[in-house]
Amino acid sequence: MKELKNISLLPYNTFGMNAKAKLFIEYYSLDELRQVLKEHKGEQILHIGQGSNLLFTSDFNGVILHSGMARAKFLDDETVEAQNGLRLDDMIAQLTDMGYSGLEKLSLIPGEVGASAVQNVGAYGVEAKDVIERVNTLSVETLEERVFTNEECRFGYRDSIFKHELKGKYIVTSVVYKVKPGDATKTREEIIATRMAKLPTVGEVGSAGSFFMNPFVPEEKANELLAQYPDMPHFETPSPWRVKSSARSDALWSSVEHSGERCVKIPAAWLIEQCGWKGKTLGGAQVWPKQPLVIVNANNATPEDIIALAAQVSASVKEKFGIDIHPEVNYI
Repeated sequence: MKELKNISLLPYNTFGMNAKAKLFIEYYSLDELRQVLKEHKGEQILHIGQGSNLLFTSDFNGVILHSGMARAKFLDDETVEAQNGLRLDDMIAQLTDMGYSGLEKLSLIPGEVGASAVQNVGAYGVEAKDVIERVNTLSVETLEERVFTNEECRFGYRDSIFKHELKGKYIVTSVVYKVKPGDATKTREEIIATRMAKLPTVGEVGSAGSFFMNPFVPEEKANELLAQYPDMPHFETPSPWRVKSSARSDALWSSVEHSGERCVKIPAAWLIEQCGWKGKTLGGAQVWPKQPLVIVNANNATPEDIIALAAQVSASVKEKFGIDIHPEVNYI
């Protein structure tokens, strides 16, 4: 176990925010995790992964936990269990090299295995929920292990039960993924090339990857917009999705909470670009010129710069299209 006091979190968040943590603990086994949770019961605890979906808005006056458990093993020919601290793309790279497929479209998504289940990460038509069989966790209160089936995780778009009803109550310790034999090399290479062409790489410039979630709107609203913008990209969903914002207010729900009504996903990047935000700056924050879904720390941005820029982008999309877009990034 590693314990550090009053340390900078700069190495532990991809946005490049130089916030400090009162206490940072990295554990390397479930027994060590139990010990930490027992010793710091009642204190403010935040479990982080690679820090690729966080914006630290101030110093953290509590305990930051990070997993040093980073191994994976095959349970059988069709399932692999990965520990929470393993970087997702490292696992995908190894599976691809070994001749297994199923996760290749999630290539180069920043973050660790534990976060993949909490966030239900996704790209190019595939989400983590499509390849997760079950999620192993540890109760923060009882220190007992619990297994969640895919259905019990209640996955939604960039969403899971671990972000709502069970937020802060369970720590994901490992994830069991479904895989299958197959050569995924070409697909992985194509995904990586596509992402590298338009997204900043970790370390190139501070960012959290995609800052906004794609909005889902009623079919009637989408048809109204298509009449005005015939070239608008859109994707119908077979059933309504309940999509909750990752912003701090639990009252912020997207417009998609209908019963029996078909919904349409509209790329937030297209909406933002139509509002003219590509490459625009506010303070040290910038809308990435190659992909407007991304906000970057271009020049020593403060958290206030990033939040203000995101708010202005959201407001302009709302004004032009009548659609709410919400942050995928968690403000801490």
